Formats: sequence, C-alpha cells, structure tokens
Amino acid sequence: PGGPNPRLEGNVWGRPPAEPGAPPGPLDIQELKWTEADFAEYDQGRLPMGKPQVDTSYGDLDGGFKNAALVLDETFSVANNQHHVLEPRSALAYWQNGKLYVHTGTQSAVQTVASISRWMRLDPTDVVLITEYTGGGFGSRATGAVSCMIPALLAKKANAPVLMRITREEEQYIGGIRPAVHGRVKAGFSKEGRLLALDLYTMGENSAYEAQGDAISAGRIVSLLYQPEAMRHRAVTVLTNTPPRRAQSQPGGLQGIMLMEPVFAKAARKLGLDQVAIRRLNAPEGKAPFGPPDREGQRGYCTSSFIKQALDRGREVFGWEERKARSGQRTGSKVRGVGVAMSSFVAGSTGFDGLFVIKPDGRMYVQSGVGNLGTESFSDVHRVAAEMMGMPWEQVTINWGDTSQNLPWTCVSGGSQTTHAMTRAAHAAASDAIAKAREIAARTLGGRPESYQVANGRVSGNGRSMSLADVARRAIELGGKYDGHELPENINKVTTISATGLAGQGLMGVARDTYPRDGASFSFVAGFAEVEVDVETGQYRVVDYTAIGDSGTIIHPRAYGGQLLGRSVLGMGHALSQKTVYDQHYGLSLATRFYQSRPPTILDVPRNMKHEALDIPDPETPVGARGIGEPPVAAGACAILNALSDALGDDVYRRAPVNLDTILMALEHGRPMQEPLTAHI
Repeated sequence: PGGPNPRLEGNVWGRPPAEPGAPPGPLDIQELKWTEADFAEYDQGRLPMGKPQVDTSYGDLDGGFKNAALVLDETFSVANNQHHVLEPRSALAYWQNGKLYVHTGTQSAVQTVASISRWMRLDPTDVVLITEYTGGGFGSRATGAVSCMIPALLAKKANAPVLMRITREEEQYIGGIRPAVHGRVKAGFSKEGRLLALDLYTMGENSAYEAQGDAISAGRIVSLLYQPEAMRHRAVTVLTNTPPRRAQSQPGGLQGIMLMEPVFAKAARKLGLDQVAIRRLNAPEGKAPFGPPDREGQRGYCTSSFIKQALDRGREVFGWEERKARSGQRTGSKVRGVGVAMSSFVAGSTGFDGLFVIKPDGRMYVQSGVGNLGTESFSDVHRVAAEMMGMPWEQVTINWGDTSQNLPWTCVSGGSQTTHAMTRAAHAAASDAIAKAREIAARTLGGRPESYQVANGRVSGNGRSMSLADVARRAIELGGKYDGHELPENINKVTTISATGLAGQGLMGVARDTYPRDGASFSFVAGFAEVEVDVETGQYRVVDYTAIGDSGTIIHPRAYGGQLLGRSVLGMGHALSQKTVYDQHYGLSLATRFYQSRPPTILDVPRNMKHEALDIPDPETPVGARGIGEPPVAAGACAILNALSDALGDDVYRRAPVNLDTILMALEHGRPMQEPLTAHI
C-alpha cells in the first residue's frame, strides 16, 4: 500500500472493462494497490490475497470445504529462473542484393522471418534467415530475439557484414527469466483423498515490460491435472524493475504443479494414504475437463489422458513398494525418502502445412521449417510422410534451417506442439501425394486410381506398377497440380511462395492440416524419485529417478527418451539449485554465470535413470502422436521435493529450490526458517 510503481502508468498489465458481449480491449498499464488489511497474515508466512486481476470459479466451493475431512492452507514460492541456454544469442547479419541475411539461433525458422520483417520494416520476401541450430531455447528463442536487429542495422550502415557476440553475462540478462510465482493453496480432501475443493491464489512476478501469463495459466493446468470437484482461482501479475521475464519450459504449468504437489504429499501423510494412490484417485482420465466455464457455461476438455496407467506402470518400474518400505530409515546420519509427482502441459496445435517433392532421381526431398532444438523433431516428424510413401529413410533429404530453401508454414518449436502439429501436416502432405500418385498411375497404366496402392517405393495395382521415380517424371509431364504448378487454395501464403519455387521438379505433396480434433491436446508424465539426505550436513543426492510418459504414439523412441529424461533433469534443477537472485535496491540479477545459478550436471543426476512410454495413440490426431518436451519438467522437480519431505517431514521447506542451509536450519529449529515471501532470493 502506497508503494512506488515500476512505470509511470502503474504496476500491472490489464484490460479496460468490456461492454456486455464485446471482446476485451487491448492490454495496457494499470494501477492495482492492496490495502493494509490484505497483509494481515503476512507475518505468519501466508501469502496476502488482495484484489486479483483474474477471478474464476466452478462448482460448490463452500460445500466442498464443508464436507472435507482435511483442509490444508499452504503458501509456497517458486523462484525466478534464468534460461541457461548453452549458446548465447549472438547474431551475424549482412545485406545482399537488397535482401537481409541473418544467421542466429531460433526456435522457428519460418515464423522468425515475420518477426525480423516487422522489426526491420521489410517485406518477408526480403529476409533470409539461416538458423540450422537453436543453441538452446526453452521458450526464450521462440521467434527470435530483437537484439539480433543490432547487427542488421549496423551492417546496413557499414555496408559490411556485422557479427554481434553476446557474453554469458549479457545472455543471462537479455535471455529472459522464468517468472517467479508465489501461491496460496487452500485444499479440502475427503477421507479417501479426493480433492473436493480448491481455492488457489497465484501472484506472478513480471519485469516492467512484456506481459507474462504464468500466474494465470497455472490455474488451468492445476484444474486439469488434479480434477478438483470445485475450484476458485485468483491471479495477479505484478510489474517490477527487474530483469526481463520470458516463457520457460512448461510456463505456468511448472509453477502451478510445484504449488500443488507438496500439498498432495502432506495430505496423503495426514490421511494415511499411499502417495501414488491419492494421485491416481484425482488424476484425469479420458476427455477430462479443465479450466473455468466459458460464456456458454461449457468447460474445455483434453483429447485423452492415460496418466493413471502411467502411475501404475511407474509404480512397477520404479519398485515403489520396496523403496517405500525402507523410506525414513536412518543409516548413520543419512535417511532416504521416495516421492512421486504428476505433470502435464499442452502438447499440440493444428493448421500447419506439409511440403515435399519426390524427384526423378527417386529421392524424397522434404521441406522443414521446424526449429532444430537438438531433439530431432525437425526431421523425425517427417518420417510419417516417408512411411506413408513407402520411401526408405535413407532416400529422404531434409531441407531445413535456411528460409531461402522454400520452407513451408510451420509451427514454432515451443509449447510442446511440434510432434503433434507437424506429424499432422506431414500426414496431410503425404495423403495429397498418394492421391496424386494413384491418379498418375491410372492415367499411365490404366484402370481406376482407387485400384492402386503406394508401398515400397512403387505404385501398384491391376498387376501393374511403376516406381515413384517414374511417377515423378510423369508428374512433370502432366504438370498442373501434380508437379506444383497448381496449388491448394487453403495453404498459407508462405507455403504458396515456397511451393511455387519448387514447381516442376517432380511429384509434389503439399497440403494444410485440416483434420478434426475434439478437445485440446495435453501430454502427461508420472515421475518417481528416491533421495538420500545427510541430516548432519543438509546435503542430499538423487539416488534414482523414473519417468513414464503419456504422449500418444512414439515417433522416435531414442529421441523420445532424451526429451523425457532431459526435461526431467531441467526440472530437477528447480528443486536442487537453480534460482535467480537479484539486488534488492537496483533490481539487477546477481547471478551472471552458470555457477551462480547452477543447473544440474552429470554429477547431480542418477547414473541409470529409467523411462518408458505408454505408447497409447491419441484418438484425435491421425498419427496418434503428441509432444513431450515440457510435461516432464514439473515431474522431475516435484518428485524430488516430495521425496525430501518424505525423508524429513513436512516442516522443512516452503519454497524451491531446497538448499542444504534450508534443510539444516529447519531441522535445527523444527520449522521452516527460509522466508517464504521474500521475492528477491
């Protein structure tokens, strides 16, 4: 109350009141101040719950709490966190024949062109982006960084190429930070462990710019993952004069789950329930609902959820019963604990384009606008088209990372959407090429198109066949739609330009994903961890970890395992050591190197982590596949946090990460000693 604002206009992003039935207005800066009365419980370590920006609800909240056998009221804080990309966002730019050429790392080759053209006030056709490798993104490089315009402008002034190198310290600042979210959770459980009522209040931190929605989206993920019978969610995001905030893997979802999982762990202990069982009881199933009702009173729902099966499989693979039996037993100064956590996040989008050409040399040339984050998704999604065409993978060439190479309209490699979105697009393009190949075979060999099948690199039917190389030659002869001189009207303008540049080279497969989808796509992960804590030093280590994924059909098992465990390790960092500390007076980050906000190393993770995939196809996408990039993050973090409380008790920590001094001070005093609501730490 009465405090200064970070901007002259106010301290929150908001929208002006909308007229009944009209859409909300544009975002602008507003002022929001709480009263002294709102801070009445602050000294008890409870998050104040003043006037929110968002207030949504469904179900009978009061009735749920009235009928609850156990009601918990907990405050928890999730720290600000730098992105820690491996390669700083350096950029090279030069001008040639009136076009701007930019070399930099980004999470989308195609969609970054739109950003650059907007920043530089150029036509998109006058921008060429070369971005074969992202260099680490985690959301901070979704469609490029505005800083890469500095060498572009200087190159134009100097009439020479300009390379701008970004130092690690600069990267830690301009790369953006995951927003901290401070939350208060009031949860009412039945004696069986069912979550009857949930009153969730989230307060998110923001810089003075770029509105972030983590505090708001946290509620949506929580409503899906824990399926409360009644729920109220209030949220506010406050502007501060601190480093820029930016979406980071599982934005909002991670923070929301980290607020909820300690509550579930505590509830299970108080009710005498198994930790896996209480989560299974509340887990979503099938087309589970999520979020508040819309204007028509309808709630959204997911396309499918098999997280209950993931929990069952994880219990078996991890050896839950055996490990649980020895949990809490002391060996000298060391004690072990086990933890389990559920996690979920969005996992797919629709409406993008696929494009490839089979040439007379018999090879398949696929155009990929997917950003290459190192997960192989830029190429793996196109295995769908190759399989459908009966084309051996060795005969497939992927053209990617250079927008001068006629790339189609493609999703950003963020929000775990690539596998879902681009397998659909690849399926559409292959279906288009198959239909054309069958028509060409019928026109060349006789008979009806439906009598022919495409398999093993040939088109066969009626006892006759022709190779795809011959089909490609015939497509060029026939022209029109077969070789790309006539294109579908519903594809994106970017794809139209690219396909036109490839016309006349062979059989073209080009199409927009128009497949139906009933529900929103989410993927799920069940994580299991065992930790060992030295109660004399506070030091602890992760003994073992297992992750089970529910993300539909698996396209590339080895790459899938890398994503499932790799992102689990990213989450482990949020439990073990990573946080952004900033100066109280100036607001500048005090962490300017890796070691000052240390991500996990190979020495911090178990040697033989296990993973599995349910491999149950999603019914609302033709290939059955969804993304898995982000759902593992909260599973990795919260399985460790829950294992710590299993070993040490519930009164040890109220924020993450949990450092050894947090453990030592709490054990010495018998209560959490770290200030739960001090933002800058």
